[in-house]
Order: sequence, then structure tokens, then C-alpha cells
Amino acid sequence: MQTRNVKVGQLGIGNGFPVRVESMLRTPLHDLQGCLEEVLSLADEGCELVRVAFPEMVLSGNLSRLVEGSPTEIMADIHFDHRLAIEAIRSGCRSVRINPGNMGGPGRIRELSSAVKDSGVVVRIGANSGSLSRSRLEQAKGDAGRALFDAVQEQEDALHCCGVEDIIVSAKSSSLDETLRANSLIASSSCHPIHIGLTEAGPGQRGIIKSSVAIGSLLGSGIGDTVRISLTGTSLEEVVVAKRVLQSLGIRRFEAELVSCPACGRRRADVGSLVRIIEPLMKNLRKDLKVAVMGCEVNGPGEAADSDIGIAGTPSGIVLFLGGKPIGHCSLEELSTQFLKVCRESGLCRGSQD
Repeated sequence: MQTRNVKVGQLGIGNGFPVRVESMLRTPLHDLQGCLEEVLSLADEGCELVRVAFPEMVLSGNLSRLVEGSPTEIMADIHFDHRLAIEAIRSGCRSVRINPGNMGGPGRIRELSSAVKDSGVVVRIGANSGSLSRSRLEQAKGDAGRALFDAVQEQEDALHCCGVEDIIVSAKSSSLDETLRANSLIASSSCHPIHIGLTEAGPGQRGIIKSSVAIGSLLGSGIGDTVRISLTGTSLEEVVVAKRVLQSLGIRRFEAELVSCPACGRRRADVGSLVRIIEPLMKNLRKDLKVAVMGCEVNGPGEAADSDIGIAGTPSGIVLFLGGKPIGHCSLEELSTQFLKVCRESGLCRGSQD
């Protein structure tokens, strides 16, 4: 089913727009300077929508200043008090994330909906597995994915009854199966953009792998309009992983692609050392390129012939190749300088054809 689209400020989400990269500030809102520094770092890394917890009315001034100072759109994350959502709208947020079920009843939902429609903001709703009630699970006969879907549908209906149509929906679990099932049901019945991700995915590789499998499965099925990789780590790490998942799937392109061999007994150079030299230089290159780092001449220009530029270890040092053809040699110490020199002369640096 094709989703409709919404506009969070100038940021288009849904049908016809790219899958957006999202994260959430780790810094509490009472530390305004810390929030501003974090949101600027996220924007530099390519984050397009930043969510911030707004737990107290006394922080409304900080929220206003964060919105004013942020180069990306800010979504206020609200729980339990509809007045906070209304205040976030007054503070300039072009999107609020709420759970209509904990806003205090139909009257308060109507009051919030009126503010939403008057200001033209987008409401994100959704359910997490941790918030499912026992009765909801019983009604779904123990099918947690179905229970998540039912909860989201109820929230959606509550806003529709109040005339709110600019909605983003989400259903998340720490279980991959539950998340896939819930989102598949949502995609088959809702016309609204879908935010996808796992909740409580975990730290480091555990969270990265689990989230990548879930989000990759959903995006591969055509489900998902915004993405957050929820990691026990930094918000910057979430953005880097999200971008690389989208790029690996061929959905968006953010940076030059780097491929490297796993190394074997034939290697003429330490591949890890070569990667550590080349990877920081990637920021200088056009994002449409493929760069190869190979350990020996067998895996160099041969296996990596489809790369735009590459390097490989040889008995006499490092060979550089363009389009599968060797163009020169250098020592490990000269590699950084020679690599960038070749890239500049060959029109591979940013600004050449961007």
C-alpha cells in the first residue's frame, strides 16, 4: 500500500520522499548547551529528524531555544500530559510524539487535536511491546505482533475522530518477529507514513546486528518511511548505522562505498592497517564511488575490477589501481598522500562531479 506524505516543517516524509534518518537526543533538555551541541553533531552526520524528551513544562524555554538553534526538525517526545504536547507546539516543534491512550481521555485528545490542526504539525503515534496491557494481549490471543497493531489502530482511530490526518505511525518491540508482524499488518491497512525500528535493541554489535536485520527486512518489503536504530550507545552511532543500512539496501546513497578483503595467507600487507589509512580519507571522495582495499595482487585489480579506485599489497609495496588497471606503486608511508593525489587528478574528490 502506498502511504500518503506529511511535512514536518520543510522535511517531507512518506510517499515520494526518501526514507528519513532519525535519532533521539541522549542529553536531557535541562542541559540546553549539551542538547544544542548534540543536535549540531547529529545534523553534521546526516540526521534529518531529532526527537527530544519533553517531560516538564518548566523546560519549555529550553525547548524553544533548541528548536531555534537546530538545523534539523525537532520532534517533542511526550507522555501522560497533553498540555506538554500543546506547549511543545507553541514552542515551535513541527511534530510531537504521543500515545493517545495516556493523554487523559477523549476531552484532552480533542483539545490537543485542535492545537495540532490549527498549527499544522505532524503527530507521531505508536505502541511498544513494553506498554501492552495483559487484556490487549489476551484479546490478541497471545499474538504480541497483532496486539501492537491493534493498539496502533486504536490510537489512529482516536485521532481520525478528531479530524487529525497528518500522522506517522510506529510499532516496536525488542523482538524481531513481533516487530515484523506488527508492521506488516500496519502496512496492509494504514495509509500513513511508518516509522520503523526495534526498541531496546541492545549495545554494540548486538544492537547493530539485530536492528539491521529487522529494519533491512522491513525496508526490503517496502515498509518504512523513517528509520531509527535504537542502540545503547551514542546517537551519532545510530545515525551512522541507519545510513549504512539504507545504503547497503540501495535505498539511499550517503558516502563512497568501501570494500575490503577478509585477508588470508596470500596477503602482502596488513589489510586492517590499510583500511585504517584509507577510511578517514573517504570523506573527501564523491559519494557515488566504490573504493577497494585488498591484501594482495590476486584480490586487487582482479576481484575488485569494478571499483573506481583501489589499493592492494604487493611484494614491493602498495599498488594503486583505477577501474581495475594498475597506475602506480607507493610505500605504506606514502599511501595517504598518493591516494588523495590520484583521487584529485582523476576527478574523484567531492566537488568534482557532485
